[in-house]
Amino acid sequence: MLEDFIQFVRKENLFQADQKILLAVSGGIDSVVMAKLFSLAKFNFGIAHVNFSLRGEESLADEVFVKKLAKTYKVNYHTICFDTKAFSEKEKLSTQMAARILRYDWFEEIRKKESYDYIATAHHQMDSAETVLINLSRGSGIAGFHGIPVKNGHIIRPMAFATQEQIFDFVVSYKLTWREDSSNTSTQYQRNFIRHEVMPKLLELNPHFVQNVAQSSTNVALIEQWMQAELNLWKEERCKNDESGNVFVKLFDTPLAVKEMVMRQQFLLAFHFNSDTMAHILDADDKQIGKIFESASHVLNIDRQQWVLSPKDQSEFKPILVQEEYETVDLGNQLLHIDFGENENGFELPTGAHIACLDADTLTFPLEIRKYQEGDWFCPLGMNQKKLISDFLTDKKVPLNLKKNVQLVLSKGSVVWVMGYRIDNRNKVTDKTEGLCILTLENKTKP
Repeated sequence: MLEDFIQFVRKENLFQADQKILLAVSGGIDSVVMAKLFSLAKFNFGIAHVNFSLRGEESLADEVFVKKLAKTYKVNYHTICFDTKAFSEKEKLSTQMAARILRYDWFEEIRKKESYDYIATAHHQMDSAETVLINLSRGSGIAGFHGIPVKNGHIIRPMAFATQEQIFDFVVSYKLTWREDSSNTSTQYQRNFIRHEVMPKLLELNPHFVQNVAQSSTNVALIEQWMQAELNLWKEERCKNDESGNVFVKLFDTPLAVKEMVMRQQFLLAFHFNSDTMAHILDADDKQIGKIFESASHVLNIDRQQWVLSPKDQSEFKPILVQEEYETVDLGNQLLHIDFGENENGFELPTGAHIACLDADTLTFPLEIRKYQEGDWFCPLGMNQKKLISDFLTDKKVPLNLKKNVQLVLSKGSVVWVMGYRIDNRNKVTDKTEGLCILTLENKTKP
């Protein structure tokens, strides 16, 4: 399989041997195999893992597993924790679509920030065939018929050549371990329903169904490549971007020809607009100046002879990163002050729910600040065993509507302070403590 993998990368011109690739690794069998292949091929790569906070302690265990995997391969590791449920509810999206938008937007942030050339996902032949069926069931344009593209901008799928049988054989050969996502067995998700209920029936009809879909997808992809080239020319003529990520699209005051309509539709697909919203946008005319349309990631405003697309602020679903050199962090209604000091004789530790006095040597910066999520745990001060934060807050009789807004401070993924309540016992100040890190919450003065 290693030789097939290297040949596929070369044949499809996915990347050059000296380029730097960011691997999206969930901890599941496919992404674990991809990471092993990259390591064996001696490619330059880093690993990115997303904790979607959907499966409690199981999600946390996945994160720990992938972190150890990155350490084994001695590569850079990037991770983030999203409040996926809150995002999906706010944007009225399915959980799977919400997770997709959040992860790909974050992967692109890391790619740019850390100078990776491409982002690699571990989709294989079966995934692509399932995607074709999903797209057909929803109603799809030409893009839906080619399944998952092998290369799409900065996204590459170096496992697209592989069958499930090859992946399982490879795992056995190298005695690899992986994490099994319990949600994969639930048919409440559309992809799982197709995987467990529909696909076996199609394979009974034709054992080569997956390979045939892969070949058909390749043919359709050639047509889409031509369309993409046309779209790129259209964007060069029409689109301008500013430093804030806004996109301005010039619209000519001429009757819409078929080609123009197709170009506009293809352009909107990249900004996560659904088919109904796209239809309304395409039907809107220049008399509807100021009309607003929204996708999960962008807002489109119809202006004078142009569209103006602005990215939505998704910072509320991401952790706040606190660097060691920071003195104050703005948390909205509160300020968090960060001070450092020495644990000298006679020093009296500050106390109070709004203050956390921590052993600085137990912390690794940047610290993370995010909302509490189901499955989070810590060792409350005075205890040497872990306790679910949900149970801790229940014991503290925190009302349900306040519990969901409780914020945590984390160091390397471990909770060090349930803000406003208690620090973790592992980060407390002891007689051996030399350096102190003091975090102080201050309510903003109302004007």
